[in-house]
Amino acid sequence: MIGVLSYLIFFMILALVFGIAVLGLNLQWGYTGLFNAGVAGFLAIGGYAMAILTGPSREAVFGGFELPFLVGLIGAMGAAGLGGIIIGLVTLRLRGEYLAVATFGIAVTIQLVCLNWEYLTGGTLGLIGIPNPTHELASAPLAQNAIFLAMVVALTALVYWGLQRIVNAPWGRVLKAIREDEIAAESLGKNPALIRLTSFVLGCMLMGLGGALYVAFIGFVSPFDFLPIITFQIWTMLIVGGSANNRGAILGAIVVWAVWTGSGYIISQIVPPEFQAQSGAMQAVLIGLILVLSLLFRPRGLIGEKLHVSRHAKL
Repeated sequence: MIGVLSYLIFFMILALVFGIAVLGLNLQWGYTGLFNAGVAGFLAIGGYAMAILTGPSREAVFGGFELPFLVGLIGAMGAAGLGGIIIGLVTLRLRGEYLAVATFGIAVTIQLVCLNWEYLTGGTLGLIGIPNPTHELASAPLAQNAIFLAMVVALTALVYWGLQRIVNAPWGRVLKAIREDEIAAESLGKNPALIRLTSFVLGCMLMGLGGALYVAFIGFVSPFDFLPIITFQIWTMLIVGGSANNRGAILGAIVVWAVWTGSGYIISQIVPPEFQAQSGAMQAVLIGLILVLSLLFRPRGLIGEKLHVSRHAKL
């Protein structure tokens, strides 16, 4: 029973960490229509910022001055937000698939920088010894994970509440207006370029927060944690859950992560050992199949966007 509870806590921590990143993507794509295919890059920025600020490499950067966990979280969000500003100023003039290609290329570049900047990132070996704040609050691993889960739940709830306030406010309605018809929104006196950039930066900050929490929980970071498959997973979570709906984004993260982890266990049990190396590809194929089925049978996701139709509209 303890083993099952421990696994469920571990599962929910990672599902909600990814859920925060999905909420960021939902703000960009679901509400603003920005096709960001570089999610892994912003997760990497947040993760490495947390590792550098609070981990062992801080001696090389800050002369051994130890920074608390909260500063690491804020620094990770700030670094991802700064990256979002720089990248957004360059790429947000692009639209649709052109923006997707540009952001995907930037994410790959970020991963290569992490791979080759050994002095700061540890290169292929990564960075270890990243402190987990729960280790100071409890000694038993189960208690530590339970405390970390409570913290992640609180942060997810805070992010959800904040985003709901944003998207239900007039600014959120402007986001949808820009998504549907940018020229019409501009004709009403709005500044689409500034609003798109603001939405993009806020989404990147949430992705940075997700990357920081992931690294703090695992206690290790390497460039191989942020391969393009992560972007594919985050997008699948959003599409399956339902874009332009924050509850759907969180639900999609939980459902897809359950399928990913569950399929990994099943494959490990039924696939012969000599073919275990291909298990990751099998999981990717399964997630791709789920994505296709979702688009065919539930194109708006499990909890899609609420459509507001006037009662006087003709059917």
